[in-house]
Amino acid sequence: PREEVAYVTCTYRGTCIDQPDFLATVDLNPRSACYGQVIHRLPMPNLKDELHSSGWSAGCTCFDNITTKRNKLILPCLISSRIYVVDVGSQCRAPKLCKMIEPVDVFWKCNKGYLSVVHSLPNGDILIANTGDPAGNGKGGFIVLDGETFELKGNWENECEVPPTGYDFWYQPRHNVLISSAGAVPKIAGRGFNPNDLKKGVFGRRLNVWNLSCHSLTQCFDLGEDSLPLSVKFLHNPDAAEGYVSCALSGIIYRFYKCEANNWSVEEVIRIPAKDVTGWIMPKMPAFTVDLIISVDDKYLYVSNWLHGDIRQYELSRNCKPRLVGQVFVGGSILRGGPVTVCRDEELKCQPEPLVIKCKRVYGGPSKLQLSLDGKRLYVTNSFYSTWDKQFYPNVVR
Repeated sequence: PREEVAYVTCTYRGTCIDQPDFLATVDLNPRSACYGQVIHRLPMPNLKDELHSSGWSAGCTCFDNITTKRNKLILPCLISSRIYVVDVGSQCRAPKLCKMIEPVDVFWKCNKGYLSVVHSLPNGDILIANTGDPAGNGKGGFIVLDGETFELKGNWENECEVPPTGYDFWYQPRHNVLISSAGAVPKIAGRGFNPNDLKKGVFGRRLNVWNLSCHSLTQCFDLGEDSLPLSVKFLHNPDAAEGYVSCALSGIIYRFYKCEANNWSVEEVIRIPAKDVTGWIMPKMPAFTVDLIISVDDKYLYVSNWLHGDIRQYELSRNCKPRLVGQVFVGGSILRGGPVTVCRDEELKCQPEPLVIKCKRVYGGPSKLQLSLDGKRLYVTNSFYSTWDKQFYPNVVR
């Protein structure tokens, strides 16, 4: 059935508003008088957490099981390393905070910090990826919460197999595999994007393949210097042994697939070209693909292009070569009339017009994506990371 509410993480960090981040509940029922409006705000108890991502305490990523009830929402904090558990089952239109794990517990028990993406595991536990250590140095890996008590259990991966950086992950139980992406070094990337950081190891380049049951690292793929692999998704078909990863700075999307026995391979399938520009921080503006999602029927791939401002729809076919079939601009840095002038563009003949909805200009660029349960609507946020938002889209911060 069609969803009637959406939960959106909202942050005040990096703005002039000294208030805690909050979880917004948005009414999505078109028959409601409050359709499209925020009907509830749940403020967090602390300041400057930076709610970045969210995940369900229970659920299945495969299209053969959509009956699991999702009663708890897990909110890890990218900056404070705090973890909130929100009860959305008792009152879906007015959720309540039911548990909080303090950063000191994460630091001392796991020696991890800067938490990013959440998924529930097949055994019911909750896995949270991290991007650094407590001091902000690059450090990948995962921490585990008990799926019923939400107590912090410790690290997931074997101690000697910690990647240099981390960000996102996805898994496929029938192939006993988990694949994770690289991210960036938190304490350096947290200062903002600096072209001088390129070629200094700040931005990750690895795609990691893990044995799901043994928690061991089995393969690593080097996707190129400063490629910055972020979003990772498997196909929803539980028997499928393939998926996609988007590289933000290179604008390349790779397909990863099982080639023989337990070995995996990667191949480039999409390349979004950079644009020659003036009035920007560099002479070439990369695509910066923050997120990708796959429709539940595995027919379409959607990609958010945060800097250029477009969302792209690719048709997935059996020949493994995605075909661009849809594109819409919902903001971005290359809009007509802005400070950036596009000098050379391999794709567009002119700069896109600004997006105006109900007489209000929309700022920022498409970042996190969520597809509706019936596959007919795409929900988009326009904030990527507070420091980078302030740098590239100051109107969003204001």
